Amino acid sequence: MDLELVTRHISKLPADDDHPYRTGAWRPQTGEWNADDMEVIGHIPEDLDGVYLRNTENPLLPSMKLYHPFDGDGMVHLMGFRGGKAFYRNRFVHTDGFKAEQQAGEALWAGLAEPPSLTKVGYGWGARGFLKDSSSTDVVVHGGEVLTTFYQCGDLYRLSGTTLETLGKQDWHGQFPSASGISAHPKVDEHTGEMMFFNYGVEAPYMHYGVVDRDNNLVNYCDIPLPGPRLSHDMAITANYSIVNDCPLFWDPEALKVGKYATRFFRDVPTRIGVIPRYGKTADLRWFEFEPTYVLHWLNAYEEGDWVVLDGFFQKNPSPVPPSGGTFYERIFRYLGQEQKEPRLHRWRMNLRTGESTEHDLTDVHTEFGMVNGLHTGRKHRYAYAATRVDGVFLFDGFVKHDTETGRVETVQLPPGVFGSETAMAPRVGSTSEDDGYVITLTSDVNEDKSECLIFDAQDVTAGPVARIRLPERVSSGTHSTWAPGSAIHGWDHVENPIGAVRL
Repeated sequence: MDLELVTRHISKLPADDDHPYRTGAWRPQTGEWNADDMEVIGHIPEDLDGVYLRNTENPLLPSMKLYHPFDGDGMVHLMGFRGGKAFYRNRFVHTDGFKAEQQAGEALWAGLAEPPSLTKVGYGWGARGFLKDSSSTDVVVHGGEVLTTFYQCGDLYRLSGTTLETLGKQDWHGQFPSASGISAHPKVDEHTGEMMFFNYGVEAPYMHYGVVDRDNNLVNYCDIPLPGPRLSHDMAITANYSIVNDCPLFWDPEALKVGKYATRFFRDVPTRIGVIPRYGKTADLRWFEFEPTYVLHWLNAYEEGDWVVLDGFFQKNPSPVPPSGGTFYERIFRYLGQEQKEPRLHRWRMNLRTGESTEHDLTDVHTEFGMVNGLHTGRKHRYAYAATRVDGVFLFDGFVKHDTETGRVETVQLPPGVFGSETAMAPRVGSTSEDDGYVITLTSDVNEDKSECLIFDAQDVTAGPVARIRLPERVSSGTHSTWAPGSAIHGWDHVENPIGAVRL
């Protein structure tokens, strides 16, 4: 294995740490690696061309009081594939907050589970303010660059799609809404090159929606008025519409009056789903009401005649009660164990002509963090690839392939002590059908202290990986991933060796 350790940052985390999200599969990394000619079991497909990217919460400094796993510094992992070979990169996202804390040698911003008053500087980011924008939640590719985002709104950081060098913040030619930022989970339409996004906050109108074209021009931006501050995490698109939401799990208004951000599920308030034309304005927005729930992640949406069809993960129990007799960490982080929330793939349908709406479960299998073939984003899909979760803790113990037409579920179960990442579906070069390609994930094996990149044939996931690629060290668990073909990455086609000094 040809390896190069590029940088080693100073970590001041306690040696006797017992925090479940800084130990085990969540053990942070301090090294940044280049790796080439890695050990491969099986065969890397030659018609796999592009990059798998995964974002990670990776703390380097101790928190002020109580670390929340979503406070960690952003670190992006890149697995690049070209001509039957692979290369690996991992880099910290050099956000303004990351650079300031590294220079200070201590935490400067209060975390999600800490009082905002602990923040040591007079500014911050996020929908509620005074958080550190770690850009550690989502990762997408738009305009030829890798972009990272923060789940409670913040800046949009640009990274090279071949080296992961932080290139700075995206400003959309001076039109970036810096006062509100953007939330995690902007949606890229691979057919048009446009990116749709939203943001939210504690001041009216509480949400905005926007569209950026392939050349980074902000071509639409409008208010999405809500009854009050909300905690929307994701959105969806079709070929002609964008879909926002107002779910009844949000900051308690009475607690907000005294400066506390206590999340509460309002069981008697309906879920509202809003549909707006891609270039629409506030007056064009239409709301539909559904059964109360919270949807952390939508899967995809598409148009079917007068209907907009939306798939996502319905939570039967969005507000689980604390486990009796559990540890302090188990009680305070109970909402991270998705099994307790019982999420299942669900379908909402909205008729734009008659106003009719329907909804139903597509399966009773508990899954979350779903992905479709990116070419089907906003278009009709049949297959979904979603993670199965370990009860009581935020870890993935495998994934399933959902067939939304037949209801068939194919399950890939990882061995005990091995945890996966959000999968991404990579269409093979010249693919001819929706599942003609590969499913990719990174694993963290706490038994053997190693990590691998696994590549599955998307048409036969239960046959096991067609290739296992050994990474230079065990990677920390993380959240979201994406796949981008090489054609979507700046420099991929213009440089014979897209990763510079490391040989392919």
